[in-house]
Amino acid sequence: MLFDQTARHPDPSVVRISGPWRHFDVHANGIRFHVVEADAQDAPTAPVTSRPLVLLLHGFGSFWWSWRHQLGALPGARVVAVDLRGYGGSDKPPRGYDGWTLASDTAGLIRALGHTSATLVGHAEGGLVCWATANLHPRLVNAIAVISSPHPIALRTSTFRGTGQGGALLPSLMRYQVPILPERTLTRHRAAELERLVRSRAGTRWTSTDDFAQSMKHLRTAICIPGVAHCALEYQRWAVRSQLRSEGWRFMRSMNRELSVPVLHMRGESDPYVLADPVHRSLPYAPNGQFVALPRGGPLRPRGRPRRCERTSTALYRAPVTAGR
Repeated sequence: MLFDQTARHPDPSVVRISGPWRHFDVHANGIRFHVVEADAQDAPTAPVTSRPLVLLLHGFGSFWWSWRHQLGALPGARVVAVDLRGYGGSDKPPRGYDGWTLASDTAGLIRALGHTSATLVGHAEGGLVCWATANLHPRLVNAIAVISSPHPIALRTSTFRGTGQGGALLPSLMRYQVPILPERTLTRHRAAELERLVRSRAGTRWTSTDDFAQSMKHLRTAICIPGVAHCALEYQRWAVRSQLRSEGWRFMRSMNRELSVPVLHMRGESDPYVLADPVHRSLPYAPNGQFVALPRGGPLRPRGRPRRCERTSTALYRAPVTAGR
């Protein structure tokens, strides 16, 4: 199915794009999630739960489509991409965009998909969900891979310590705190603002390709699905408002522990939005972690640099996940 980019209020079904994958809904943590799974090429008759689960979690303004290149890139794994709470074809409740609930969403998805554990891969906000789930539901997580997503305590510390991270991150976050206007800005002119944001964070090699044009057609339409822009911004609003509330303090305390599972963190060295400082501050929370810096790389996105994501994710998943079958 192709998106009708002229539709002012697209139906959520537009995210069910045809390809070498299957779409289905999963109920977890009290809501319905739209998920996409790669077709089983090696053993189509074997139970899908016989393969280790890899769960792909997208970032701001996106949906499962960001991971289409990775869906079939991990041989032997069951790879599932999710429309996060509030996005795409998933339910869009008015609340639940906090770290606690998002971690419970992921834990519920792992169980609802018939598994006892999973490797989590997340970009931006999806990375925060990885960190939170690994801390709050450690028995369900084999390993995590995060893309441009430092540990939440490390990011907060770096943002308020005069390292330059505050200037890189806070202007956009603060713009999103006011009601109504950010939603209108994000969806105006068929979501031209979303394309501007993506272009500002993507490498020129990708923005000149047909793949970029196709991606923007899909992303711009998906963000205009009723309720999606508001829900997407609620993630950003919670990140700021929680710093002033006891709920946020409790969340940060729950994050203040070392992870025992392997952690892979990818960041482009030229990324102007997530600087090196919060990534390095994340290392004490991940003693079994590995940091991959990409020379001359900007903000790494799974849709913009699929082969790099595939290689690094494969390296992470094979040892711990195979052991955890």
